[in-house]
Amino acid sequence: MDKLKIGIIGAGQVADTAHIPAYLCRRDLVEVAAICDTNEGNAALLAAKYGIPKVYASHADMLKNENLDAVSVCTGNRWHSSLTIDSLAAGYHVLCEKPPALNGAQAKEMSLAAAKAGKILTYNFQYRFSPQTHMMRELIVAGRLGEVYACRVRALRRRGIPGWGNFTNKNVQGGGVLIDLGIHFLDLALHLLGYPKIRYVCASAFDFIGKRPGIGLMGNWDHKAFNVEDGLFGYLQLENGSVIHIETAFALNMKEEKIMNVLLYGDKAGGSVFPPELYGEDGGNLSDITFPFVKSLDPADDRRRSVLHFIDCCIGKAEPVVTAQEGVMLQNIIDALYLSAQTGNPVMLED
Repeated sequence: MDKLKIGIIGAGQVADTAHIPAYLCRRDLVEVAAICDTNEGNAALLAAKYGIPKVYASHADMLKNENLDAVSVCTGNRWHSSLTIDSLAAGYHVLCEKPPALNGAQAKEMSLAAAKAGKILTYNFQYRFSPQTHMMRELIVAGRLGEVYACRVRALRRRGIPGWGNFTNKNVQGGGVLIDLGIHFLDLALHLLGYPKIRYVCASAFDFIGKRPGIGLMGNWDHKAFNVEDGLFGYLQLENGSVIHIETAFALNMKEEKIMNVLLYGDKAGGSVFPPELYGEDGGNLSDITFPFVKSLDPADDRRRSVLHFIDCCIGKAEPVVTAQEGVMLQNIIDALYLSAQTGNPVMLED
């Protein structure tokens, strides 16, 4: 079988630390054939580092001139939609970084473009590929938690406003901590629950810490240019009456440096994903069950598994774990949370 030829769009950190190294784990199946970035110098640096033969400043030129099979879109959020649609139209499968897009309308256009082209479109929500997530999903399906009627999403940093990139630029990112960090764990909760329909959401967002000088544990941010939320707290009611609470913050005056978890509450038992635990009853006593050997060996493992899964999808060995339609649903929920935070009112979600 000929090797799968991959093109990389965007020569930033995520391409360097996640996508390209993962592809190169499967040199028997994959060739990273080309990389492009509007900053051609950055693309040239990664090409030299990883031995990528072709460098482009224009994604259109790369898509036209290279006989690719698939593309990784590793740019800022603002360009996800257009680059993905162009790549699909050129006849290539696409693995796009999260979030899917800036809004639900763009995510829907991307999904329709994938269907029209007959190509795979999936997103890099790497926490779905962790051993902890896989085990918790199996426990839920097996009925160990019973009916899960409440869920708590927590993606919080004490002082974790990124001091680099465009993370605090709404024009490029589409928002702040919700669309960057909270979206990962909200997607994870929805995945564990089988991606149920949402009836309505309500939320409040804040920017108290981000808009003033402060101590940063992830570099120093520019508080004068900060124009996104540093915290968002919300509530989602599912169509069946179950609920999801979400707490997400780049900066929060809490004791811990960070909290990243999904907690589930069922009528038979409750559960934690990170670390994997169950809380219930056994033999007439309350019991806690831990799974100390179910864990990722390294944070990069989940990102690598996500990219390797994309390879399997491209060669017909697997179906996407993250679907284009789930991307639309998730982006619509993000839109609704932001709208509720802006207006101060609950927002109903349409079918």
